[in-house]
Amino acid sequence: MKPTLKPGLTHRFAYRVPENKTVPYTYPESPEIAAMPKVFATGFMIVLMEWTCTQLLAPYLDSGEGSLGVHVDVSHLAATLPGMTVTVDVEVSEIVGNRVAFTVKAHDGIDLIGEGRHERFVVAWDKFNARLAAKAKKAAELQMATTG
Repeated sequence: MKPTLKPGLTHRFAYRVPENKTVPYTYPESPEIAAMPKVFATGFMIVLMEWTCTQLLAPYLDSGEGSLGVHVDVSHLAATLPGMTVTVDVEVSEIVGNRVAFTVKAHDGIDLIGEGRHERFVVAWDKFNARLAAKAKKAAELQMATTG
């Protein structure tokens, strides 16, 4: 992580909401979810906020680094229809070690649809992938032991 990453940095990203980012598409195998209105899903809104944070971080990461979302505290305040454009504004609010905190807001041109806080942890992908491989090996061993 470069030392130029500082609190106060901001970034904005706009995204036109397609129908497949609405609530019924989150878990179409669930009859309860599939019957819900076709409005921008909370989960997709949160990932859009994460995406915007990763865009802000990208120029400040060293080669081989990336970031992982580790905390989300966001309110979803208003429904957004497919075809509307959501604009997300993020600001770095705090940096503690490799943990970067952001304030996040999303607006659909009519309403503030979401706001809150998000944290990401900057990692070296090679070390993260090595830990993931070790976990996959452990999971495979556990699966073998339980299925005999």
